[in-house]
This record gives sequence, C-alpha cells and structure tokens, in this order.
Amino acid sequence: MSKHSTLIKPPKSLPHHSPIENVLSLLPLVDIGPDIYTNARPLWHPPGARGIYGGAAIAQCLSAAQATIPKDFTVHSMHCYFVLAGNSEIPILYHVERVRDGKSFITRTVQARQRGKCIFTTTLSFMKEDSGGKQTVQHASKMPSDIPDPPPLDPSLDFWSFKASGNIDDRPFESVRVPGTRHADPSERKVRQWLRARGRISDCPPEVREQEIAGGERANKPGDNHQAHLSALAYMSDSYFIGTVARVHNLTRFASRKNIENTLRNFNGSEEERAQMERYLENIARDEEEENKQFGRPPESDGRRIGMMVSLDHTIYFHNPRAFRADEWMLTEMDSPWAGDGRGVVHQHIWTKDGTLIATCVQEGCVRLQQQKESKI
Repeated sequence: MSKHSTLIKPPKSLPHHSPIENVLSLLPLVDIGPDIYTNARPLWHPPGARGIYGGAAIAQCLSAAQATIPKDFTVHSMHCYFVLAGNSEIPILYHVERVRDGKSFITRTVQARQRGKCIFTTTLSFMKEDSGGKQTVQHASKMPSDIPDPPPLDPSLDFWSFKASGNIDDRPFESVRVPGTRHADPSERKVRQWLRARGRISDCPPEVREQEIAGGERANKPGDNHQAHLSALAYMSDSYFIGTVARVHNLTRFASRKNIENTLRNFNGSEEERAQMERYLENIARDEEEENKQFGRPPESDGRRIGMMVSLDHTIYFHNPRAFRADEWMLTEMDSPWAGDGRGVVHQHIWTKDGTLIATCVQEGCVRLQQQKESKI
C-alpha cells in the first residue's frame, strides 16, 4: 500500500501567513462526514522520536474543535492522551464530537485517527466570553525575576525575508534557553526558555483562512484571529516538555557524538535530509551540554542513560486566551515534582513578556533508563 502524508494534495503556502499557520492548517472533509478534518500539509517527525511531534496533534485537534464553536466562546482547558505514535507518512483524520452545548460552557472531544485507529484523543472545554461576572476571584503565579531579555524583534523583517537570505530554517517557532536554578534536588530545579512563533500570525479569521487554503481569494479586511494564536501556543507547549525529567537529572540523549551517530545510523532519507538532521541533533547536544554545566554536574556521571522517553498525556489550562500573541516572546518555566516507576510528571507555566500568566500545562510521560545487563555467575 502506498503512503501519502496528506489525504489531499497540499495547497500552496500563503505568503502572508506565518509558518506555524501553514503547518497547522486543516481541510474539512465534508464529503466524508460532518465535523471531520485532515492535515493540509505533512507533519514533522523529530529526529530520534517514535512518531510525529506531539504538539501538532494537540494543536490540530484544538483547531478542529474550534471550528465547531461560536465566536464568543474560547477554550479554557484541554486534556489529551497520546495513544499511538503518529506516522508522518500517513494522513490524519480528526473526528470532532459535539458532546454538549451549554449557555456558559461547551464540551468537545476530538479523536485523531490513522488507518482507522485512534492515535490521539482529547476533551476540550470552551467558556463564553465574560460569563464569569463583573466581580471575580483573581490571583496568578508571578513570572520569575532577573530573567535575561529575549533577542529583540525587528518589525521590518519577517520569516520570509530571513528565509530568502538563507539565515533561518523551516521550523515554525524558535526558542532561546534561559539559565535555570541550581538546586541540588532535581524536584526543585527549574528549566526555562523564551518561545515564540516565527514571522507574524495573520489577522485572517479561521473561516477566511480555510477559504484561502481551498483556493479562494485573499480577504482584504482583517478579523479576529485569536484562535490561531491559541493553536500556535498549543503546538509550542510540547517543546522540550517531558524531556525536563531527563534535564533536571543531567541525563542527556544527544550530548555525545556516539549518541548522534546511533540515531543517524537508522535514517533512510536523502543526504540533504541527513545533513539537516545531523545539524538539528548537534544543536540539541550543544544545548544539553551547556545546561549540564549550569547545573554543576557532568552528565551521566553515575552511568545512567535515557533508553526511552515518550509523552503519555498532556493538559493545558488557558488562563488569558485573548491577552497574548503567540508570535511575540513568551517565557516558559518547567519543573518536575515527581519521577519514578518508569514515569515522570512535569509542570509548565507560560507568561507573556510583560508577566501575564497565559497558560499552565501538565504532562506525564514514560521515562525509562537503559537497563544494565546483569553479569552471569
């Protein structure tokens, strides 16, 4: 059976859309059934990972559910489970179920399926805007102080001008590591990074973007496109997430040439793709090495090495869903309160650059070490 990464021939990328909008674009499959969508473009399979980047399934499920929601409702939580590794060479079908439509809250479930099997499932809750009343209970975790500023944004340049000059790759977002905390106990260590979507997310509302992707004319009037920022945030929320468990223990995956070569050994792509993968792994290895120096202990000094690390579930609570832009710098702080029995839990807070808490995320994953062979007597 031949493999195709999309069900329908991918449309041309729209130059006035940011890279992350093009990556996450969906197409409705009205001829198959109501509330069924598919990925318009191939999805990324990170080097060394078992399947597609988990943030893509999270974000596209959110986009599919948002397509069934009135404009005055906004997502406030989504609870996800990774069931099977997604295959980047096979289309994904997103099936939305309209569980409940209430006056203040709406509930949806979405299943991502490949070859008839569920690979990812999520339940989402949406809240009507300003339905909490004029008087509310309010508090929020404060953004850590003394954080180095992120690189400046130059409004005169965008992703496309960078790409034309050859100074940027095809990733739809970028991150900058920030020094964490040097506590001796792994449960108290904090891992931080600045994060943002590349380019500038367009002002086209979802229905206009869908029409453009299908080949319609470009709209001249801007609209409310906060849903694109929410989907972009969901996509980026999975960046380095479960890997926090390994990072607070100084356990590396690629910070040695041997580990990189072991990953490249099983790669079957072209020489150009192999070179791109090698650069990607070397960048990760360099970040890992710098972080290990920061924590003050050489990596793998006790002989432990990561053997398997995959996400099991992922939860996002959106606190201020209309108070941020995903194409502007956001600070993330991650910590791991517990790890054991081959699993680990990670918490993540995300703030805007000015300190507004916009999301809290929780993830549990399978974190297994390479088991040493017992000597036979």
